[in-house]
Amino acid sequence: MVGIENYSKALKTYISEVVTVKEPVKLYEPIKYIVALGGKRLRPILTLMSCDFFGADYKKALPAALALELFHNFSLIHDDIMDQAPLRRGKETVHHKWDLNTGILSGDAMLILAYQLFEEYEPNKFSELAKLFSKIALKVCEGQQYDVDFETKIDVTIPDYIKMIEYKTAVLLGAAMNMGAIIANASEECKNNSYEFGRLLGIAFQLQDDYLDCFGNPETFGKQIGGDIIANKKTYLYLKTLQNCSPSEAKQLINLFSETPENPSGKIKFVKEMYQSSGAAEASTQEIVNYTEKANSVLDKINISEENKAELKLFGEKLMKRNV
Repeated sequence: MVGIENYSKALKTYISEVVTVKEPVKLYEPIKYIVALGGKRLRPILTLMSCDFFGADYKKALPAALALELFHNFSLIHDDIMDQAPLRRGKETVHHKWDLNTGILSGDAMLILAYQLFEEYEPNKFSELAKLFSKIALKVCEGQQYDVDFETKIDVTIPDYIKMIEYKTAVLLGAAMNMGAIIANASEECKNNSYEFGRLLGIAFQLQDDYLDCFGNPETFGKQIGGDIIANKKTYLYLKTLQNCSPSEAKQLINLFSETPENPSGKIKFVKEMYQSSGAAEASTQEIVNYTEKANSVLDKINISEENKAELKLFGEKLMKRNV
């Protein structure tokens, strides 16, 4: 086991070598900008960790790890455009710093660069990695469309929401674990279980992200607090509140989520109070624990050392307790 600090250092060096600014500058500068913002780099770290834990040199997984990071950031640029978000990781979003067209085009270029990175692998591995990447990338787009649809759909259920975050977020974490296993020549069973571990961890991660969107510290979270409420997103918190509150309160909440006030501070404050008084906030934190425990149960089926299993459990626990 190499250690997360070493994975991060190797990834940072590799990014500096591959993600550079060249002509036309206005295409590549925004790519370098958003990647340099850093973030948690959860997906590439999981790829390097998975490759290492299955007994291969983790540096062999760097191209695949960076491909996932580029794809993730490509999706963030376009998500921010769709959400009209002003901040990403505490800094200006790409379309705010430059313009809308630059955000769209630089995002498109990132997707192409991600695919190019798989060309670093020999034909059989290239084929397996590229097929997985294409399948997962399409699911992410499907998840994003569900997310958009839910803003105007009235009868969204909690299972609908879980499916949406599975597609939009969790499958990419599953792919991150799976890719590391592919590069390390793990068994089919281990590849599948690695994907399942990442998928379940990804659901817990997104539930936590949605919780922090409401109740996080704006100085550490890096995004606008209450952004999901402003955008009328039907998160687990919203759906659980509807389940738990009285008919009159439910009607009031539904009406609020059909409005977009110029000054949303009052709406944010009122909705957050409803999330807490209804027990939805507490239920959300428990669901984060539940999915993290489900992910940990999958580890028993994966053929890696007990030390490495403990490291993955610790990694999941840190995600569950994060405030950024």
